[in-house]
Amino acid sequence: MSSLTLYGTALSGHVHRVKLLLTMLGLPYTWIEAGAEVRKSAEYRAFNPLAQIPVLVDDGIAISDSNAILIWLVKRYAPASGWLPQDLLEEVQVHQWLAKAAGEIRYGVASARLIKQFNAQENYDSAVQVAKKFLPTLEAHLSERLWLAGERATIADLACYAYVACAPEGGIRLEPYPAINSWLRRIAALPGFIPLPSLPLPAEV
Repeated sequence: MSSLTLYGTALSGHVHRVKLLLTMLGLPYTWIEAGAEVRKSAEYRAFNPLAQIPVLVDDGIAISDSNAILIWLVKRYAPASGWLPQDLLEEVQVHQWLAKAAGEIRYGVASARLIKQFNAQENYDSAVQVAKKFLPTLEAHLSERLWLAGERATIADLACYAYVACAPEGGIRLEPYPAINSWLRRIAALPGFIPLPSLPLPAEV
């Protein structure tokens, strides 16, 4: 077994998706809290010049970008597990949802949460508009299926979960989306699930 070290912060949805997969695969790892001061250090910037989280170090190999880490873990440790389907169409569908996690989800519900909870210097109106366009699309997709891609949970579901689940922390309600809520509950019921620590809801939610 390789030696795995995960750098991150507890409240990051990007980090949470990696933690979920590590736990669900039963892979032991060392956790290093990587707050702002750690990320400014020369040691950290040596393997992540942009000073972002998460970073996974696997036997001296540093991998950044949460979605890339998910792919690395499945292909290296559990290629036949189904977390990344071997069927080409389903694998492509997973990558499409990973792109949405980095696009519509990051600049929609995740951005709104960053602004409301951490005073991020991003545009709240833009984040709400992105979310209002994306969430009905996600709702329609999940109204016809249990999981985002294929017939079982994949890394696509893990990548998209946290920031959608935390949408109310950014002032975006999920009550209008029953299929999304059912999907969130299915993920939370998976063996090895660990929750993202909750934050207080904004006053208007």
